[in-house]
Amino acid sequence: MSGNLLRHIAIIMDGNNRWAKQRGKSGHLGHKAGVEKIRDVMNSCRRHNVEVLTLFAFSSENWQRPPLEVEALMGLFLSYLKREAKKLNKEGVRLRVVGRRDRFSPKVLKAITEAESLASEGETTLVIAADYGGQWDMANAAQKVAAKVAAGELAAESVNEEAIAAELSLSDLPPPDLLIRTGGDHRISNFLLWQAAYSELYFTDAYWPDFGEQALDEAVEDFHQRQRRFGKTSEQIEQEH
Repeated sequence: MSGNLLRHIAIIMDGNNRWAKQRGKSGHLGHKAGVEKIRDVMNSCRRHNVEVLTLFAFSSENWQRPPLEVEALMGLFLSYLKREAKKLNKEGVRLRVVGRRDRFSPKVLKAITEAESLASEGETTLVIAADYGGQWDMANAAQKVAAKVAAGELAAESVNEEAIAAELSLSDLPPPDLLIRTGGDHRISNFLLWQAAYSELYFTDAYWPDFGEQALDEAVEDFHQRQRRFGKTSEQIEQEH
């Protein structure tokens, strides 16, 4: 096993609808089964000493789904926040919700605020990306940097990678080392575009409701077999170790 440091895992939880369809169930039940898998994956992350787990729960583009499905997803998100915040706090897990907030209902917004307040401290962090898009994140950061330049707080020639990174949603957290996508598709679908620049990508055909502790263990094992070069040669990396 390599000495790859695994501090942050990000997951695109895909395949809930197809899992349900395969079983002759409604898509809502697939999403519900998917929510139940979060605890299993968190248990595995705990065993692997992962500091941050980021879950792609609802993308900016998911609003385009059928209204009834969106309503069901919002209901599940609401119930998860209300049900899990106390448990997360008790287990020493800090909760963060990242993404736009102007399109959520007042009820969902209130639940987000209360859950983040209740689980605001901890040695590990669970990030839920909801109404999130990587392009939105970068555009939002660019707007903040532009405002600083306009206000004379930052010189135009000082706008660099660090200045933009400092304004991104997860600026205070380590970038994801491992990005997992379940469900068989091989793309990252506008998720953490900036932050995942050097993430190791792991794709599995397993639908999210079937992705449990053992499946995550296998993804972690695969991660540790890889050589992370960050632009260097294999020889340079080997010399460093």
